[in-house]
Amino acid sequence: MQCDVCKTKKAEVFLTQIVGGKMQKVNLCHDCSKAKGVEDPAGFALADLLLGMGDSQEVEPSPPMLKCPVCGFTQADFKKTGRLGCSGCYEAFEEGLTPLLKSMHKGIEHIGKLPVHAAKHKNITLQLEDLRRNLEKAIQEEHYEMAASLRDQIRNLETEIPIS
Repeated sequence: MQCDVCKTKKAEVFLTQIVGGKMQKVNLCHDCSKAKGVEDPAGFALADLLLGMGDSQEVEPSPPMLKCPVCGFTQADFKKTGRLGCSGCYEAFEEGLTPLLKSMHKGIEHIGKLPVHAAKHKNITLQLEDLRRNLEKAIQEEHYEMAASLRDQIRNLETEIPIS
């Protein structure tokens, strides 16, 4: 069996990982496994190797060592720990993180969650803003019946806002 990276030498190291319920295998020769840091399990991430492989199954050479200007964390530190050192690391390693995060999550931006009552309050507030804009427009265009209806809707929504 040939090495999946260099495609010339005999594979001696066989790695298997299950990602998303699918088994992925990588077969490496001694030199390629050494180059990828397989001898040091803490410094090797099969996901990094697999993500670096395109249709041609060749691994792109790694970019020059990046370092976070805030905490001094390096790419090697990130690969070893699987964690970033600070919020500045997201900007320092953005080029490599963006595709990785896209493949792991629904998006690349953390939106967060709101408690139910806060989400309801936010929704009502947005509705009120929209209704008030429409009310101003209706008054300017002299649509008084529509303005009266919008005013009533605003009053009803204002009674639903929880008092903090």
